[in-house]
Amino acid sequence: MIPAPEIDISVLAPIGFVAIGAMVVLVGEVLLSRAKTFLGRPMTESYVGTLLAFTSMFFLALAFSDSVVAFAAGDTTVFLGANPMFQQDRFSSLVTAVLALAAILTCALSIAYLAELRINHGEYYALLLLATSGMMLLVASVDLLALFVGFELMSIPIYVLAGFDRRRLRSNESAIKYFVIGSFASAILLYGMALLYGATGSTSFEAIRVAFDPSNRVAAIGVGLLVVGFAFKIASVPFHQWAPDVYEGAPSAVTAFMSVSVKTAAFAGLMRLMAAAIGAHVESLTEVFWVIAALSMIVGNFMAVIQENVKRMLAYSSIAHAGYLLVGFTAGGQDGYAAMVFYLVVYVFMNLGAFGVVVAMAQQGRDCEKVDAFAGLARSRPALAAIMTLFMLSLAGIPGTAGFIAKFNIFFAAVHSEMIWLSIVVVLTSVVSVFYYLRIPVLMYMREPSEEAPRMEIASGEALALCFCAAAVLFLGVFPNEGSIWIIDLDLPVLDWASESVRQFFGP
Repeated sequence: MIPAPEIDISVLAPIGFVAIGAMVVLVGEVLLSRAKTFLGRPMTESYVGTLLAFTSMFFLALAFSDSVVAFAAGDTTVFLGANPMFQQDRFSSLVTAVLALAAILTCALSIAYLAELRINHGEYYALLLLATSGMMLLVASVDLLALFVGFELMSIPIYVLAGFDRRRLRSNESAIKYFVIGSFASAILLYGMALLYGATGSTSFEAIRVAFDPSNRVAAIGVGLLVVGFAFKIASVPFHQWAPDVYEGAPSAVTAFMSVSVKTAAFAGLMRLMAAAIGAHVESLTEVFWVIAALSMIVGNFMAVIQENVKRMLAYSSIAHAGYLLVGFTAGGQDGYAAMVFYLVVYVFMNLGAFGVVVAMAQQGRDCEKVDAFAGLARSRPALAAIMTLFMLSLAGIPGTAGFIAKFNIFFAAVHSEMIWLSIVVVLTSVVSVFYYLRIPVLMYMREPSEEAPRMEIASGEALALCFCAAAVLFLGVFPNEGSIWIIDLDLPVLDWASESVRQFFGP
Protein backbone atom coordinates (compact mmCIF):
# COMPACT_ATOMS: atom_id res chain seq x y z
CA MET A 1 0.00 0.00 0.00
CA ILE A 2 1.28 3.43 -0.96
CA PRO A 3 1.60 5.60 2.17
CA ALA A 4 -0.51 8.74 2.29
CA PRO A 5 1.51 11.89 1.64
CA GLU A 6 2.27 14.15 4.57
CA ILE A 7 0.25 17.33 4.10
CA ASP A 8 0.52 20.38 6.35
CA ILE A 9 -2.58 22.46 5.58
CA SER A 10 -1.44 25.23 7.93
CA VAL A 11 1.02 26.39 5.26
CA LEU A 12 -1.91 27.59 3.14
CA ALA A 13 -3.92 29.02 6.05
CA PRO A 14 -3.53 32.73 5.05
CA ILE A 15 -4.38 31.90 1.45
CA GLY A 16 -7.34 29.80 2.59
CA PHE A 17 -8.75 32.62 4.72
CA VAL A 18 -8.63 35.02 1.78
CA ALA A 19 -10.05 32.51 -0.72
CA ILE A 20 -12.91 31.61 1.64
CA GLY A 21 -13.54 35.33 2.10
CA ALA A 22 -13.94 35.72 -1.67
CA MET A 23 -16.57 32.97 -1.74
CA VAL A 24 -18.40 34.46 1.27
CA VAL A 25 -18.48 37.87 -0.41
CA LEU A 26 -19.97 36.43 -3.60
CA VAL A 27 -22.68 34.53 -1.74
CA GLY A 28 -23.20 37.40 0.69
CA GLU A 29 -23.96 39.86 -2.09
CA VAL A 30 -26.70 37.61 -3.44
CA LEU A 31 -28.28 37.13 -0.01
CA LEU A 32 -27.99 40.78 1.05
CA SER A 33 -29.40 42.10 -2.21
CA ARG A 34 -32.56 40.07 -1.60
CA ALA A 35 -33.01 41.32 1.95
CA LYS A 36 -34.93 44.51 2.68
CA THR A 37 -33.22 45.37 5.94
CA PHE A 38 -30.15 44.28 7.91
CA LEU A 39 -29.41 45.19 11.53
CA GLY A 40 -32.34 47.60 11.43
CA ARG A 41 -31.13 49.56 8.40
CA PRO A 42 -32.64 49.58 4.89
CA MET A 43 -30.61 47.52 2.46
CA THR A 44 -29.31 50.14 0.01
CA GLU A 45 -26.58 49.52 -2.55
CA SER A 46 -24.14 51.62 -0.52
CA TYR A 47 -24.93 49.68 2.68
CA VAL A 48 -24.42 46.35 0.90
CA GLY A 49 -21.05 47.55 -0.36
CA THR A 50 -20.02 48.62 3.14
CA LEU A 51 -20.98 45.24 4.62
CA LEU A 52 -19.07 43.38 1.91
CA ALA A 53 -16.03 45.58 2.43
CA PHE A 54 -15.99 44.86 6.16
CA THR A 55 -16.45 41.15 5.46
CA SER A 56 -13.43 41.25 3.15
CA MET A 57 -11.39 43.13 5.73
CA PHE A 58 -12.29 40.55 8.37
CA PHE A 59 -10.93 37.62 6.34
CA LEU A 60 -7.87 39.65 5.33
CA ALA A 61 -7.27 40.42 9.00
CA LEU A 62 -7.34 36.67 9.74
CA ALA A 63 -4.71 36.11 7.04
CA PHE A 64 -2.64 38.99 8.41
CA SER A 65 -2.73 37.71 11.99
CA ASP A 66 -1.87 34.15 10.92
CA SER A 67 1.13 35.46 8.94
CA VAL A 68 2.31 37.55 11.87
CA VAL A 69 2.13 34.54 14.18
CA ALA A 70 4.00 32.39 11.65
CA PHE A 71 6.69 35.04 11.24
CA ALA A 72 7.15 35.33 15.00
CA ALA A 73 7.44 31.54 15.31
CA GLY A 74 10.15 31.50 12.65
CA ASP A 75 9.52 27.92 11.57
CA THR A 76 9.79 26.66 8.00
CA THR A 77 7.04 24.29 6.91
CA VAL A 78 6.05 22.88 3.52
CA PHE A 79 2.63 21.95 2.21
CA LEU A 80 3.57 18.54 0.81
CA GLY A 81 6.57 16.90 2.44
CA ALA A 82 7.48 14.53 -0.41
CA ASN A 83 7.11 17.15 -3.13
CA PRO A 84 7.14 20.67 -1.61
CA MET A 85 5.34 23.21 -3.78
CA PHE A 86 4.47 25.84 -1.18
CA GLN A 87 6.58 26.84 1.77
CA GLN A 88 5.77 28.99 4.78
CA ASP A 89 8.86 30.66 6.19
CA ARG A 90 9.83 34.06 7.54
CA PHE A 91 10.11 35.52 4.03
CA SER A 92 6.71 34.39 2.79
CA SER A 93 5.07 35.23 6.14
CA LEU A 94 6.39 38.81 6.13
CA VAL A 95 5.41 39.48 2.53
CA THR A 96 2.01 37.82 3.01
CA ALA A 97 1.33 40.07 6.01
CA VAL A 98 2.25 43.14 3.94
CA LEU A 99 -0.02 42.03 1.08
CA ALA A 100 -2.93 41.42 3.47
CA LEU A 101 -2.42 44.85 5.05
CA ALA A 102 -2.32 46.52 1.63
CA ALA A 103 -5.58 44.78 0.67
CA ILE A 104 -7.23 45.87 3.94
CA LEU A 105 -6.27 49.50 3.30
CA THR A 106 -7.53 49.22 -0.29
CA CYS A 107 -10.90 47.94 0.95
CA ALA A 108 -11.12 50.91 3.33
CA LEU A 109 -10.34 53.32 0.49
CA SER A 110 -12.86 51.69 -1.83
CA ILE A 111 -16.05 51.92 0.24
CA ALA A 112 -16.89 55.56 -0.47
CA TYR A 113 -15.01 55.64 -3.78
CA LEU A 114 -17.09 52.92 -5.43
CA ALA A 115 -20.28 54.68 -4.32
CA GLU A 116 -18.96 58.01 -5.64
CA LEU A 117 -18.26 56.50 -9.07
CA ARG A 118 -21.52 54.48 -8.96
CA ILE A 119 -19.72 51.16 -9.49
CA ASN A 120 -20.49 49.70 -6.08
CA HIS A 121 -20.73 46.03 -7.03
CA GLY A 122 -19.90 43.19 -4.66
CA GLU A 123 -17.76 41.29 -7.15
CA TYR A 124 -15.17 44.05 -6.74
CA TYR A 125 -14.22 42.78 -3.29
CA ALA A 126 -14.35 39.15 -4.41
CA LEU A 127 -11.95 39.90 -7.27
CA LEU A 128 -9.67 41.82 -4.93
CA LEU A 129 -9.56 38.89 -2.51
CA LEU A 130 -8.91 36.38 -5.27
CA ALA A 131 -6.05 38.50 -6.61
CA THR A 132 -4.62 38.74 -3.10
CA SER A 133 -4.79 34.97 -2.65
CA GLY A 134 -2.88 34.56 -5.92
CA MET A 135 -0.21 36.95 -4.68
CA MET A 136 0.13 34.95 -1.47
CA LEU A 137 0.49 31.74 -3.48
CA LEU A 138 3.13 33.40 -5.61
CA VAL A 139 5.36 34.42 -2.71
CA ALA A 140 5.02 31.00 -1.02
CA SER A 141 5.81 28.96 -4.15
CA VAL A 142 8.94 26.82 -4.25
CA ASP A 143 8.02 25.05 -7.50
CA LEU A 144 7.63 26.42 -11.03
CA LEU A 145 4.13 24.95 -11.42
CA ALA A 146 2.95 26.51 -8.18
CA LEU A 147 4.62 29.76 -9.19
CA PHE A 148 2.67 29.88 -12.44
CA VAL A 149 -0.63 29.10 -10.69
CA GLY A 150 -0.05 31.98 -8.28
CA PHE A 151 1.03 34.24 -11.13
CA GLU A 152 -2.18 33.62 -13.06
CA LEU A 153 -4.50 33.71 -10.03
CA MET A 154 -3.03 37.13 -9.27
CA SER A 155 -3.26 38.42 -12.83
CA ILE A 156 -6.70 37.37 -14.07
CA PRO A 157 -8.76 39.17 -11.37
CA ILE A 158 -6.60 42.29 -11.87
CA TYR A 159 -7.45 42.27 -15.59
CA VAL A 160 -11.13 42.41 -14.66
CA LEU A 161 -10.61 45.05 -11.96
CA ALA A 162 -8.76 47.29 -14.43
CA GLY A 163 -11.95 47.47 -16.52
CA PHE A 164 -14.33 47.49 -13.58
CA ASP A 165 -15.85 50.85 -14.55
CA ARG A 166 -17.60 49.28 -17.51
CA ARG A 167 -19.27 52.53 -18.62
CA ARG A 168 -15.98 54.26 -19.40
CA LEU A 169 -14.26 53.46 -22.66
CA ARG A 170 -10.84 54.20 -21.19
CA SER A 171 -11.38 51.67 -18.40
CA ASN A 172 -12.34 49.00 -20.92
CA GLU A 173 -9.33 49.90 -23.03
CA SER A 174 -6.98 49.57 -20.05
CA ALA A 175 -8.40 46.14 -19.22
CA ILE A 176 -7.98 44.87 -22.79
CA LYS A 177 -4.48 46.31 -23.06
CA TYR A 178 -3.43 44.85 -19.73
CA PHE A 179 -4.96 41.47 -20.62
CA VAL A 180 -3.21 41.25 -24.01
CA ILE A 181 0.19 42.31 -22.71
CA GLY A 182 -0.22 40.23 -19.56
CA SER A 183 -1.05 37.18 -21.67
CA PHE A 184 2.18 37.62 -23.60
CA ALA A 185 4.05 37.93 -20.31
CA SER A 186 2.43 34.72 -19.03
CA ALA A 187 3.30 32.89 -22.25
CA ILE A 188 6.92 34.05 -22.04
CA LEU A 189 7.08 33.02 -18.39
CA LEU A 190 5.61 29.59 -19.15
CA TYR A 191 7.99 29.04 -22.06
CA GLY A 192 10.92 29.93 -19.81
CA MET A 193 9.68 27.42 -17.22
CA ALA A 194 9.44 24.73 -19.91
CA LEU A 195 13.01 25.38 -21.05
CA LEU A 196 14.30 25.38 -17.49
CA TYR A 197 12.48 22.11 -16.81
CA GLY A 198 13.96 20.61 -19.96
CA ALA A 199 17.47 21.65 -18.93
CA THR A 200 17.27 20.55 -15.28
CA GLY A 201 14.66 17.78 -15.31
CA SER A 202 12.63 19.25 -12.44
CA THR A 203 10.27 22.06 -11.54
CA SER A 204 11.33 22.19 -7.88
CA PHE A 205 13.45 25.21 -6.96
CA GLU A 206 15.79 23.07 -4.86
CA ALA A 207 16.32 20.51 -7.61
CA ILE A 208 16.82 23.24 -10.20
CA ARG A 209 19.47 24.84 -8.03
CA VAL A 210 21.42 21.57 -7.87
CA ALA A 211 21.11 20.76 -11.60
CA PHE A 212 21.39 24.27 -13.02
CA ASP A 213 24.34 24.77 -15.38
CA PRO A 214 24.82 28.36 -16.62
CA SER A 215 26.85 27.09 -19.58
CA ASN A 216 23.77 25.24 -20.83
CA ARG A 217 22.17 27.57 -23.38
CA VAL A 218 18.69 26.11 -22.89
CA ALA A 219 18.88 26.77 -19.14
CA ALA A 220 20.27 30.28 -19.70
CA ILE A 221 17.50 31.16 -22.16
CA GLY A 222 14.90 29.73 -19.77
CA VAL A 223 16.09 31.94 -16.92
CA GLY A 224 16.18 34.93 -19.27
CA LEU A 225 12.56 34.37 -20.27
CA LEU A 226 11.55 34.05 -16.62
CA VAL A 227 13.18 37.39 -15.89
CA VAL A 228 11.36 38.95 -18.85
CA GLY A 229 8.02 37.57 -17.65
CA PHE A 230 8.51 39.06 -14.20
CA ALA A 231 9.83 42.31 -15.70
CA PHE A 232 6.42 42.83 -17.34
CA LYS A 233 4.68 42.53 -13.97
CA ILE A 234 7.01 44.91 -12.16
CA ALA A 235 6.78 47.37 -15.09
CA SER A 236 10.51 47.80 -15.63
CA VAL A 237 11.99 49.26 -18.81
CA PRO A 238 11.76 48.12 -21.61
CA PHE A 239 8.64 46.17 -20.57
CA HIS A 240 6.83 49.14 -19.06
CA GLN A 241 4.68 50.46 -21.91
CA TRP A 242 1.42 49.13 -20.49
CA ALA A 243 1.71 50.77 -17.07
CA PRO A 244 0.84 54.45 -17.81
CA ASP A 245 -2.21 53.58 -19.91
CA VAL A 246 -3.52 50.93 -17.52
CA TYR A 247 -2.93 53.09 -14.44
CA GLU A 248 -4.74 56.00 -16.09
CA GLY A 249 -7.74 54.02 -17.33
CA ALA A 250 -8.37 51.80 -14.30
CA PRO A 251 -10.42 53.12 -11.35
CA SER A 252 -8.10 54.89 -8.91
CA ALA A 253 -8.74 52.41 -6.07
CA VAL A 254 -7.77 49.56 -8.40
CA THR A 255 -4.69 51.46 -9.54
CA ALA A 256 -3.68 51.97 -5.91
CA PHE A 257 -3.99 48.26 -5.18
CA MET A 258 -2.30 47.20 -8.40
CA SER A 259 0.61 49.63 -8.06
CA VAL A 260 1.70 48.29 -4.67
CA SER A 261 0.44 44.71 -4.33
CA VAL A 262 1.29 43.37 -7.78
CA LYS A 263 4.75 44.93 -7.61
CA THR A 264 5.35 43.56 -4.10
CA ALA A 265 4.24 40.04 -5.00
CA ALA A 266 6.15 40.00 -8.29
CA PHE A 267 9.36 41.24 -6.70
CA ALA A 268 9.02 38.75 -3.84
CA GLY A 269 8.41 35.89 -6.27
CA LEU A 270 11.41 36.91 -8.36
CA MET A 271 13.59 37.19 -5.25
CA ARG A 272 12.74 33.65 -4.15
CA LEU A 273 13.20 32.30 -7.67
CA MET A 274 16.63 33.90 -8.07
CA ALA A 275 17.85 32.98 -4.58
CA ALA A 276 16.34 29.52 -4.20
CA ALA A 277 16.44 28.18 -7.78
CA ILE A 278 19.37 29.95 -9.44
CA GLY A 279 21.47 30.47 -6.32
CA ALA A 280 25.06 31.58 -6.75
CA HIS A 281 24.65 31.58 -10.53
CA VAL A 282 22.46 34.68 -10.26
CA GLU A 283 25.68 36.71 -10.44
CA SER A 284 25.71 35.98 -14.17
CA LEU A 285 22.57 38.14 -14.43
CA THR A 286 24.17 41.12 -12.69
CA GLU A 287 24.79 43.02 -15.92
CA VAL A 288 21.22 42.38 -17.07
CA PHE A 289 19.77 43.73 -13.82
CA TRP A 290 22.22 46.65 -13.98
CA VAL A 291 20.96 47.76 -17.39
CA ILE A 292 17.26 47.24 -16.58
CA ALA A 293 17.61 49.10 -13.27
CA ALA A 294 19.42 52.07 -14.84
CA LEU A 295 16.97 52.34 -17.75
CA SER A 296 13.95 52.09 -15.43
CA MET A 297 15.25 54.87 -13.17
CA ILE A 298 16.13 57.15 -16.09
CA VAL A 299 13.03 56.59 -18.25
CA GLY A 300 10.60 56.54 -15.32
CA ASN A 301 11.81 59.77 -13.75
CA PHE A 302 12.31 61.78 -16.92
CA MET A 303 8.95 60.74 -18.39
CA ALA A 304 7.18 61.59 -15.11
CA VAL A 305 8.44 65.18 -15.39
CA ILE A 306 6.34 65.91 -18.50
CA GLN A 307 3.06 64.33 -17.36
CA GLU A 308 -0.06 66.43 -16.79
CA ASN A 309 -2.17 63.50 -15.60
CA VAL A 310 -1.47 62.66 -11.97
CA LYS A 311 -2.15 58.94 -12.45
CA ARG A 312 0.25 58.76 -15.39
CA MET A 313 2.81 60.67 -13.36
CA LEU A 314 2.51 58.16 -10.53
CA ALA A 315 2.70 55.34 -13.10
CA TYR A 316 6.07 56.55 -14.37
CA SER A 317 7.07 57.09 -10.76
CA SER A 318 6.24 53.41 -10.17
CA ILE A 319 8.50 52.46 -13.08
CA ALA A 320 11.31 54.50 -11.53
CA HIS A 321 10.83 52.80 -8.17
CA ALA A 322 11.01 49.43 -9.91
CA GLY A 323 14.45 50.57 -11.05
CA TYR A 324 15.49 51.44 -7.51
CA LEU A 325 14.32 48.03 -6.33
CA LEU A 326 16.25 46.30 -9.11
CA VAL A 327 19.41 47.90 -7.76
CA GLY A 328 19.04 45.43 -4.90
CA PHE A 329 19.20 42.52 -7.37
CA THR A 330 22.26 44.08 -8.95
CA ALA A 331 23.98 44.48 -5.59
CA GLY A 332 22.98 40.96 -4.54
CA GLY A 333 23.77 39.33 -1.24
CA GLN A 334 21.85 39.58 1.98
CA ASP A 335 22.24 43.38 2.16
CA GLY A 336 20.75 43.88 -1.30
CA TYR A 337 17.82 41.55 -0.74
CA ALA A 338 17.08 42.92 2.74
CA ALA A 339 17.11 46.45 1.32
CA MET A 340 14.58 45.35 -1.31
CA VAL A 341 12.24 43.84 1.28
CA PHE A 342 12.32 46.98 3.42
CA TYR A 343 11.81 49.13 0.31
CA LEU A 344 8.72 47.10 -0.62
CA VAL A 345 7.24 47.55 2.86
CA VAL A 346 7.79 51.31 2.70
CA TYR A 347 6.60 51.54 -0.90
CA VAL A 348 3.24 50.00 0.03
CA PHE A 349 2.50 52.80 2.50
CA MET A 350 3.79 55.81 0.59
CA ASN A 351 2.43 54.88 -2.85
CA LEU A 352 -0.89 53.57 -1.56
CA GLY A 353 -1.19 56.79 0.42
CA ALA A 354 -0.51 58.95 -2.65
CA PHE A 355 -3.13 57.12 -4.68
CA GLY A 356 -5.42 57.25 -1.65
CA VAL A 357 -5.43 61.04 -1.85
CA VAL A 358 -6.37 60.77 -5.53
CA VAL A 359 -9.20 58.43 -4.50
CA ALA A 360 -10.37 60.89 -1.84
CA MET A 361 -10.61 63.66 -4.47
CA ALA A 362 -12.94 61.74 -6.79
CA GLN A 363 -16.32 63.45 -7.12
CA GLN A 364 -19.45 63.63 -9.25
CA GLY A 365 -18.79 60.20 -10.71
CA ARG A 366 -15.33 61.15 -12.00
CA ASP A 367 -11.76 60.43 -10.97
CA CYS A 368 -9.30 63.18 -10.10
CA GLU A 369 -6.84 62.99 -12.98
CA LYS A 370 -5.29 66.37 -13.79
CA VAL A 371 -2.31 67.62 -11.83
CA ASP A 372 -3.90 71.10 -11.89
CA ALA A 373 -6.80 69.72 -9.84
CA PHE A 374 -4.49 69.99 -6.80
CA ALA A 375 -4.14 73.76 -7.21
CA GLY A 376 -5.10 75.59 -4.00
CA LEU A 377 -5.97 72.37 -2.16
CA ALA A 378 -4.22 73.65 0.97
CA ARG A 379 -6.94 76.31 1.32
CA SER A 380 -9.96 74.11 0.79
CA ARG A 381 -8.71 70.88 2.38
CA PRO A 382 -5.53 71.62 4.39
CA ALA A 383 -5.31 68.20 6.07
CA LEU A 384 -5.49 66.36 2.75
CA ALA A 385 -2.86 68.69 1.27
CA ALA A 386 -0.53 68.08 4.22
CA ILE A 387 -0.85 64.31 3.91
CA MET A 388 -0.25 64.43 0.15
CA THR A 389 2.84 66.56 0.74
CA LEU A 390 4.17 63.94 3.15
CA PHE A 391 3.71 61.15 0.60
CA MET A 392 5.36 63.21 -2.15
CA LEU A 393 8.34 63.94 0.11
CA SER A 394 8.67 60.27 0.97
CA LEU A 395 8.48 59.16 -2.67
CA ALA A 396 11.19 61.71 -3.46
CA GLY A 397 13.37 60.30 -0.67
CA ILE A 398 13.56 63.42 1.50
CA PRO A 399 15.22 62.81 4.92
CA GLY A 400 12.82 62.28 7.81
CA THR A 401 10.54 60.05 5.77
CA ALA A 402 10.51 56.29 5.22
CA GLY A 403 11.32 56.79 1.55
CA PHE A 404 14.71 58.23 2.46
CA ILE A 405 15.62 55.23 4.64
CA ALA A 406 14.53 52.85 1.87
CA LYS A 407 16.56 54.60 -0.82
CA PHE A 408 19.56 54.95 1.48
CA ASN A 409 19.61 51.20 2.13
CA ILE A 410 19.45 50.48 -1.60
CA PHE A 411 22.21 53.03 -2.24
CA PHE A 412 24.35 51.58 0.55
CA ALA A 413 23.97 48.04 -0.81
CA ALA A 414 25.05 49.23 -4.28
CA VAL A 415 28.08 51.07 -2.90
CA HIS A 416 29.01 48.11 -0.73
CA SER A 417 28.98 45.92 -3.84
CA GLU A 418 31.15 48.49 -5.64
CA MET A 419 28.41 49.43 -8.11
CA ILE A 420 29.63 53.02 -8.17
CA TRP A 421 28.16 54.08 -11.51
CA LEU A 422 24.79 52.58 -10.66
CA SER A 423 24.92 54.43 -7.33
CA ILE A 424 25.50 57.65 -9.24
CA VAL A 425 22.43 56.92 -11.40
CA VAL A 426 20.39 56.39 -8.22
CA VAL A 427 21.43 59.79 -6.86
CA LEU A 428 21.01 61.75 -10.10
CA THR A 429 17.60 60.29 -10.95
CA SER A 430 16.45 60.90 -7.36
CA VAL A 431 17.35 64.57 -7.87
CA VAL A 432 15.23 64.62 -11.04
CA SER A 433 12.31 63.06 -9.17
CA VAL A 434 12.25 65.93 -6.68
CA PHE A 435 11.03 68.24 -9.46
CA TYR A 436 7.81 66.40 -10.28
CA TYR A 437 7.11 65.21 -6.75
CA LEU A 438 7.37 68.73 -5.32
CA ARG A 439 5.33 70.13 -8.18
CA ILE A 440 2.14 68.97 -6.48
CA PRO A 441 2.88 70.62 -3.08
CA VAL A 442 3.78 73.81 -4.94
CA LEU A 443 0.41 73.72 -6.69
CA MET A 444 -1.42 73.00 -3.45
CA TYR A 445 0.19 75.79 -1.44
CA MET A 446 1.19 78.44 -3.98
CA ARG A 447 -1.58 78.46 -6.58
CA GLU A 448 -5.12 79.75 -6.51
CA PRO A 449 -7.84 77.09 -6.31
CA SER A 450 -9.36 75.92 -9.57
CA GLU A 451 -12.91 76.87 -10.52
CA GLU A 452 -14.26 73.43 -9.67
CA ALA A 453 -14.22 72.97 -5.89
CA PRO A 454 -12.96 69.59 -4.63
CA ARG A 455 -15.11 67.16 -2.68
CA MET A 456 -15.15 68.63 0.83
CA GLU A 457 -16.04 65.59 2.91
CA ILE A 458 -13.78 62.61 3.43
CA ALA A 459 -15.17 59.19 4.24
CA SER A 460 -14.13 57.46 7.43
CA GLY A 461 -12.53 54.58 5.50
CA GLU A 462 -10.47 57.00 3.43
CA ALA A 463 -9.40 58.92 6.53
CA LEU A 464 -8.42 55.70 8.32
CA ALA A 465 -6.34 54.42 5.41
CA LEU A 466 -4.61 57.75 4.78
CA CYS A 467 -3.81 58.31 8.46
CA PHE A 468 -2.42 54.79 8.80
CA CYS A 469 -0.19 55.21 5.74
CA ALA A 470 0.98 58.65 6.91
CA ALA A 471 1.80 57.34 10.39
CA ALA A 472 3.77 54.43 8.89
CA VAL A 473 5.74 56.74 6.59
CA LEU A 474 6.66 59.03 9.49
CA PHE A 475 7.40 56.25 11.97
CA LEU A 476 9.59 54.22 9.61
CA GLY A 477 11.36 57.40 8.56
CA VAL A 478 12.37 58.21 12.14
CA PHE A 479 12.45 54.75 13.74
CA PRO A 480 13.14 52.19 11.00
CA ASN A 481 14.17 49.64 13.60
CA GLU A 482 12.49 50.60 16.87
CA GLY A 483 11.05 53.57 18.65
CA SER A 484 8.60 55.01 21.10
CA ILE A 485 5.80 57.54 20.98
CA TRP A 486 5.43 59.35 24.29
CA ILE A 487 4.71 56.61 26.83
CA ILE A 488 4.06 53.87 24.26
CA ASP A 489 7.04 51.67 23.45
CA LEU A 490 6.78 50.16 19.97
CA ASP A 491 9.20 47.35 19.31
CA LEU A 492 9.00 47.31 15.51
CA PRO A 493 12.47 46.49 14.13
CA VAL A 494 11.34 46.45 10.50
CA LEU A 495 14.90 46.64 9.16
CA ASP A 496 15.87 43.62 11.21
CA TRP A 497 12.74 41.78 10.09
CA ALA A 498 13.66 42.43 6.46
CA SER A 499 17.15 41.10 7.03
CA GLU A 500 15.92 38.03 8.92
CA SER A 501 13.36 37.21 6.23
CA VAL A 502 16.05 36.80 3.53
CA ARG A 503 18.71 35.19 5.73
CA GLN A 504 17.48 31.71 4.76
CA PHE A 505 18.55 32.38 1.17
CA PHE A 506 22.17 32.91 2.16
CA GLY A 507 22.68 30.40 4.98
CA PRO A 508 23.53 31.05 8.63
